[in-house]
Amino acid sequence: MKSFLKHSLILVAFFGLALNSSAQKAGKFGHINSNDLLMVMPDRDTAETKLAAFGQQLELQLASMTQEYEKKYTNYQTEAAKGTMNEVVRASLEEEIIQLQQRIQEFQSKAQQSLQQKEVELMEPLIKKAKDAITAVAKEHGYTYIFDTGTGSVLYYPEGDDILPLVKKQMGITAAAAAPASAPK
Repeated sequence: MKSFLKHSLILVAFFGLALNSSAQKAGKFGHINSNDLLMVMPDRDTAETKLAAFGQQLELQLASMTQEYEKKYTNYQTEAAKGTMNEVVRASLEEEIIQLQQRIQEFQSKAQQSLQQKEVELMEPLIKKAKDAITAVAKEHGYTYIFDTGTGSVLYYPEGDDILPLVKKQMGITAAAAAPASAPK
């Protein structure tokens, strides 16, 4: 009986160690809301101020172009209402108005792209700083994975096997198919 109890205790201890070992292999998981982190970063206010100032400059330029357009269009309508405009002048003014309208549309498109690029330029250092801090904390505290609850992505993970080739093979996707862009870590 004592032998059975002794063997049972050894067996329980062995399974306990095995479970602990497999739990350690499975990893330690953590999470963070990166949006909340970015909101409390001191440099964020500076970046937002710079982005707002840049946006103001673009808006002022657009307002100036719009005023010019409205002025030309109003003048055209006034002259057309008088009925004194000859065909050549009318066609010339119409062409001017159309070109200005096209320039405004082109400016709006380029301004939007420029504003987006500026936002990326200003936020990229903050995001890198946050990612570096998250990585340092993960390594220091032994986390295997850190999930971002703000975006639903994995922010930190150990180097491992990329199973993309295996999944492509499973799905019958050949190497001749277009290669996807690699995701940044």
